[in-house]
Amino acid sequence: MQLAPLALIFLLIIVIFVLFVWLIPVRLWIAAWSSGAKVGFGELIGMRLRRVSPGAVVNPRITAAKAGLDISTNTLESHYLAGGNVERVVNALISADKAGIQLGFQQAAAIDLAGRDVLDAVQTSVNPRVITTPKITAVAKDGIQLLVITRITVRSNIDRLVGGATEETVVARVGEGIVSTIGSSTNYAEVLENPDTISKNVLARGLDSGTAFNILSIDIADIDVGTNIGAKLMTEQAEADKQVAQARAEGRRALAVALEQEMRAKVEEMRAHLVEAEAKIPAAMAEALKEGNLGVMDYYNLRNVAADTEMRDSISKSTGGRDDDEGQV
Repeated sequence: MQLAPLALIFLLIIVIFVLFVWLIPVRLWIAAWSSGAKVGFGELIGMRLRRVSPGAVVNPRITAAKAGLDISTNTLESHYLAGGNVERVVNALISADKAGIQLGFQQAAAIDLAGRDVLDAVQTSVNPRVITTPKITAVAKDGIQLLVITRITVRSNIDRLVGGATEETVVARVGEGIVSTIGSSTNYAEVLENPDTISKNVLARGLDSGTAFNILSIDIADIDVGTNIGAKLMTEQAEADKQVAQARAEGRRALAVALEQEMRAKVEEMRAHLVEAEAKIPAAMAEALKEGNLGVMDYYNLRNVAADTEMRDSISKSTGGRDDDEGQV
């Protein structure tokens, strides 16, 4: 019976020890004190209660202290709770301090929370980055197409990282400037002879305004001659004009065919009326003879005139045929 209280006390001691080890990472506390970045037990317990990983805060504080930067635990913990990357912010501050770049913790934290890689920005500020653009297509005034590849050397602008445009904007602006410069050139040979004029004109436009970078240089890496866009457009225009002219000619031909058919129909109609009228002539003459409106001599005279007319027609046709034969001979 006396062993039960001792076992209970021993179990309570074990529970308290485990809870103490969990609340206070002793090894981390020792490392902090030995490096000069002192952290109290109360701060470590508070981190546990606020669901903050002590290692994510204390280790960067130790790194900052060894680099000569004094950053409080509360400041680092606040950035952690805001969703920031404490380790990268501290590394960025160390890199900026060693490179002589003015960068405070608040500014670095704001850049990190804005979704930018603050460490990469500091490194790019120290060591400029080269951006190679894809092939940019432009056409000179003479219609010759040029394919240009450029290399843009940029340096991060720490003050414009929050709210500044990204690399895509810089590449787009440079591409627009190259297209405009080549488009204003008289011919493609002028561009090939002096490619540096492209970079000078584009660089003078201040394309890095409002971006998170400073453009140091724009270098033409390669220029290729493409197709003759002007000649191609002229050929396509000529082909289109040809098709339009053919369509109009086809329309006129169809109209002429319709008009011809209409005239033939009218001629056939007139012939039908003429045949019908000629068929009524004998009956009309007989009626005239019967009524006494036409005498027998008059009838014979009409017959003679008709016969004479037929004879003259046959003679004229035969004479015309001989004349044509003689002309052919």
